[in-house]
Amino acid sequence: MADLMNKKGIGNLDDPRMPYDYANREYGTVPADNQRDPFRWVSEVAYKNVHRIVARGYDTTELMEQGYGVVDVLFVDFQARIPLIEEEQMLNYIMILGLEDGLSLPAQMARLTAGSKTFLTQACGASVLAFGHAYGAYSTFGNRLDGYLKRAEAEGRSIEEMAGILVAENRNDEALGVSDLMLKDPAAKRILARAEKLGVAGKYIGFMRAIVKAAQETSAQPVAIDILGAMGAAMMDLGFSPEATWAILAVTRSFAAGAHYIEEVEREGYTRLGEQLTPKECYDGPPDRPVPPLSERDSVAVPAQTHSTEEWKAAFEEREKLFGAGYRIKEEIEDPSEKTGIKSVGRSSES
Repeated sequence: MADLMNKKGIGNLDDPRMPYDYANREYGTVPADNQRDPFRWVSEVAYKNVHRIVARGYDTTELMEQGYGVVDVLFVDFQARIPLIEEEQMLNYIMILGLEDGLSLPAQMARLTAGSKTFLTQACGASVLAFGHAYGAYSTFGNRLDGYLKRAEAEGRSIEEMAGILVAENRNDEALGVSDLMLKDPAAKRILARAEKLGVAGKYIGFMRAIVKAAQETSAQPVAIDILGAMGAAMMDLGFSPEATWAILAVTRSFAAGAHYIEEVEREGYTRLGEQLTPKECYDGPPDRPVPPLSERDSVAVPAQTHSTEEWKAAFEEREKLFGAGYRIKEEIEDPSEKTGIKSVGRSSES
């Protein structure tokens, strides 16, 4: 220890301008700070001891014994309340509709992951990761609805007026909730009809209907409400936030992902590391060519740097011909914080 304390001359660590004496800094364990409480997780969602698990004040065993189900406890966890039977039925309807989507991209991701000899939970996780901002944009969609409803109130505009403004400002956004995806499929329309039949349709479904009408009146192509618009609006009328909606529906789909994982393993088996071959028939890149010796490198190497705008343009056009280089991509992924309306992360100044 004495050698460590007397060690000198490491870079600038002995500079007198250092805010502390580096050579004499403390070694070993620093005494605990008794002037403040030790860190601990604090949650108003739930707690657990050897006798019970309690969610928002409700003993979960007693909830089950009384006959409440998983859907009821979702309301308890996310909203701290027991729902009306009509609300429970509506969420059950949405979750059943969202649980399975056939051989869609999330199911394919689960199957691809399964083939690599992974755990089922890894495959389900890969499936849920398919719910990005471009695929399952419930956060983007819901925060936009909230933002425009607040704007309508602030500007004294009617719902119909604000729906027209929303469509004009977001016409080509994939998270609009109105598209040509479900012109023949009645599932989205049935969600709204079910909500109205159960008496749980509120301001969000009303706003969504106005948005659909505004889009149809201004679109050159036929459009209708899609599953994002229907599920998102219905979930928000049930009291769920856009983020809670995203979580509930993504995990709901993971149940089906588990079934697809199991079927893939049972029917196709695993692919061992290095086993899968890719025949030349599946390759359409440059033809086979000899590798030049290093001594000839300068004669065959092509630099990336150009020295005029004409050279740059010609080089760029050549790069655009390559698949897998990224030069063909004409769009960028938008910042998720901007898509969701979140401008900062962490505790707000109002907390």
